[in-house]
Amino acid sequence: MTIERAEPPYRTDEVGMLRAFLDHYRATIRLQASGLTDDQLDQALAPSDLTLGGMLKHLAFVEDYWFSYNLAAHEPAPPWDSAPWDDDPDWDWHSASGATHAELDGLLAAAIERSDRFLDEALAADPDLDRRVARPRPPGKGETATLRWVLVHMVEEYCRHAGHADLIRQSIDGATDV
Repeated sequence: MTIERAEPPYRTDEVGMLRAFLDHYRATIRLQASGLTDDQLDQALAPSDLTLGGMLKHLAFVEDYWFSYNLAAHEPAPPWDSAPWDDDPDWDWHSASGATHAELDGLLAAAIERSDRFLDEALAADPDLDRRVARPRPPGKGETATLRWVLVHMVEEYCRHAGHADLIRQSIDGATDV
């Protein structure tokens, strides 16, 4: 598995800049998990229970939640459709334990591919970043997100977890230059 991580350009339009940073941090997370054994993906850095394997699965869920469910208004697909969210709100994190690196990275890579396709379709239909996503928020839950908000939120989500991934990876094998 080869993961390319391009540096975002210094000059481009807003959509290009947001997508470049999102792609950069998507690759960063996948690189942090690359080269580790399946057992190492299950290692947490105390006192947290976060693992790199859980992070891969969580980010696959977040990709599907924002781009497939909210932006494109698709119903949740497996494994999210049958997840026991009421029993474990952090099921995406916890259910990764025991899964292989290939399985978890494949889940994230497939989610990213779907997200990019839904984003391309949305931008082709209407390139206005201020337009609202297809699935409105339930009454009383606040405003419906805009396409700009989703893109910025996804950059924030990956950046926040990239910091976690740095710490977890270093605790596993000392790597600091991934």
